[in-house]
Amino acid sequence: MLVRTYRESDRPFLRTLYLSSRKKCWTWLDGRQWHLEDFDGATFGEKILVAEEQNHIVGFASLWLPDSFLHNLFVDPAWQRQGVATALLEACYPLCGDKMALKCLTKNRRALAFYQRHGWKIISSGIAEHGEYFLMHRAIEQHKLFFR
Repeated sequence: MLVRTYRESDRPFLRTLYLSSRKKCWTWLDGRQWHLEDFDGATFGEKILVAEEQNHIVGFASLWLPDSFLHNLFVDPAWQRQGVATALLEACYPLCGDKMALKCLTKNRRALAFYQRHGWKIISSGIAEHGEYFLMHRAIEQHKLFFR
């Protein structure tokens, strides 16, 4: 699997992936008001990494680098549980300082379990536009980044 930096030519497919993944995975929310263009606002000004398998885009992550904040991590539903999210997450670590943060919707149990398996800890909780969330942090072990 290849994880690379976003190219503008990725936008049409990533818009579709972002919309379809949210509709499939966030079933407790009413997605009738979601649009392909939501991807643009959700990733504006962020560093975007794209996962490819055999020249096919299978997922993406976006980071707000000033805060080392993982804003989005989405995988094509047909490619979930095949290491895509892990590869994207591991590609994010070298771009951040000594820790990262993210918000995970409390109802997104699969994502929450995934992050906890990867060493993320719940720091606090809150409520946002899409419902209750956990704020999570993960320390980045710098020594492991240099010896892979």
